[in-house]
Amino acid sequence: MPATDPYTVRLTPEVHAYVQPDGGWCLNNAGFISDGESTLLVDTTATERRTLLLREAIVAAGVPLPRTVVNTHHHGDHTYGNSVFVPEATVIGHDACRSEQFAAGRQLHQVWPGTDFGDIHITAPTLTYNDRLTLHVGAIEVRVIHPGAAHTIGDSIVHLPEQGIVFTGDLVFEGGTPFVPMGSLAGSLRALELLRSLDATTVVPGHGPITDPSAYDTTERYLRYVTEVAKEGHAGGLTPLEAARRADLGEFAKLRESERLVANLHRAYAELDGEPDGSPLDAVAVFTDMAVMNGGVPVACHA
Repeated sequence: MPATDPYTVRLTPEVHAYVQPDGGWCLNNAGFISDGESTLLVDTTATERRTLLLREAIVAAGVPLPRTVVNTHHHGDHTYGNSVFVPEATVIGHDACRSEQFAAGRQLHQVWPGTDFGDIHITAPTLTYNDRLTLHVGAIEVRVIHPGAAHTIGDSIVHLPEQGIVFTGDLVFEGGTPFVPMGSLAGSLRALELLRSLDATTVVPGHGPITDPSAYDTTERYLRYVTEVAKEGHAGGLTPLEAARRADLGEFAKLRESERLVANLHRAYAELDGEPDGSPLDAVAVFTDMAVMNGGVPVACHA
């Protein structure tokens, strides 16, 4: 089986996770919850082709196609496929998920112009919330929680309290490097505390294999490492790129997309300068610096 073949994991009789290896750029996870009569989908995928595969996986599980899609944030790898399920499904997300999706538009097309995204229409949430929202799939309670600015300013956690399952979106990258330039470094640390408080035993990350709460510890260690590198570099007058090139990744060298360190330092520097959480960064500068860290080669979309 090729490394990028997606697979479905039945976590409980009603809950499935949809995993796209190896969880690198553009290879996100999704999931669906169904009582056999109604279905809720958590996120879609980056391309029309991959979202049609997700649709086939839902049908293969023997459950109805979703009438509800919850987006964990606005990034195209989690939302580009929304249009495959609309108008039959209602798309739900945080207030800022909707506004940021419209602001980003076909952003992935601009970053990766050589990728065949297929027939993609930007389809933002038509039902939004501000803090918390409770949905029901039959008797299954689904809590949708905004953790504040973290990975982005419009993140949503999808928590199933009775099943002990949480879909974290990109608050967690299992085996991959966290990515916070569009959100908040400090806010990401606060989001981890919120995730811990939910006491879920099964963690479906935004990217990478299904895991458990130990993923929060790994993520926290990395974010605190970024904080220290940023403090030292900022105090020494180094640019984020200079600080990143001098840094010793140590245990984090094994994570995918290590070039994200410089992007995270851009956010950390902004916070040290007193900029508000989620304030816009220079995206061209961020991705250019990541290309430098990647050996001069732009990061690649694997979808």
